Amino acid sequence: MRVASFLPSATEILFAIGAGPEVCAVTFECDYPAEAQALPQVVFSHLPPGLTPAEIDAIVSAEGAQGRSLYFVDLPRLEALRPELVVLQDLCRVCALDSPTLARDMAQLGGGAWPAPRVVSLSAHSLEGVFGEIELLGEAVGRAPEARALTAGLRARVEAVRRGAGCAQESASSRPRPRVLCLEWLDPLFQGGHWIPEMVELAGGEPVLATAGEKSVRIGWEQVRAADPEIVVAMPCGYHLAETVAQFRSLAMPPAWRQLSAVRHGAVYAVDGTAYFSRPGPRLVDGLEILAAIVRGELAGLPPESALRLGQANSEGTHDNFGASA
Repeated sequence: MRVASFLPSATEILFAIGAGPEVCAVTFECDYPAEAQALPQVVFSHLPPGLTPAEIDAIVSAEGAQGRSLYFVDLPRLEALRPELVVLQDLCRVCALDSPTLARDMAQLGGGAWPAPRVVSLSAHSLEGVFGEIELLGEAVGRAPEARALTAGLRARVEAVRRGAGCAQESASSRPRPRVLCLEWLDPLFQGGHWIPEMVELAGGEPVLATAGEKSVRIGWEQVRAADPEIVVAMPCGYHLAETVAQFRSLAMPPAWRQLSAVRHGAVYAVDGTAYFSRPGPRLVDGLEILAAIVRGELAGLPPESALRLGQANSEGTHDNFGASA
């Protein structure tokens, strides 16, 4: 079967269940696993390179208000590749293709000379939903046993984190769970939604300004000050760890930032949002394990590219780095 993946998480899933050789087309963002980078790209972005997060947000807002998509498909190239299955998403408006137009174009591929590809749309908002869609893709590509084996392992790891957080809570029963704020975007601020609050709870924290299964929404500094998180995790969507650290350090924080419990106690962290938190695929469980280490204050055992503890704002408004071994 020839499969076109229109989202990076689907590409990761397909390779993880052994269907990598069947993937014939990917997006410009499909960077994992490494083999995916060599595949033909058919999905691209209208966004020019080099924009700041604030500039990206402004374009996203303007295009969304007009009902336009930031992404487009190279249909001639896709048609030449003749996929039998196309995997896309209906989860995030920002990352979505123009669904009505895309559905029409999919139906017209080949002009009747060969069957139009089957389309599978993914829209999970929870970890269990992601696991269910891994199994759905496994069924679609004839890799059901491999998909079930993968999800069984992922569920076991989730349960191990849950048990670990429960044991830690019991041993410190007099202390409440730490309040954790996850930031999916830094300028302007957006909290991490969908599966992120669930991950925080599993890791032993209390998610603030977010509800499990709900979309990410914009929040204000006054809300952050009132919530007074004890842990802040920067995980901007589409950015790897080094990019997140650079972005964080460039921000001019308001005076209230220095008064937050997380900042006063040095519990501000950057993580690789792209790899472990934004994409609804197998590596979300890696992200869960990273969050659990952050909540426990045990970063020393993590790979250095996964998370970094950040410092307080200094007198110039920039930020010092505390280092990874908190």
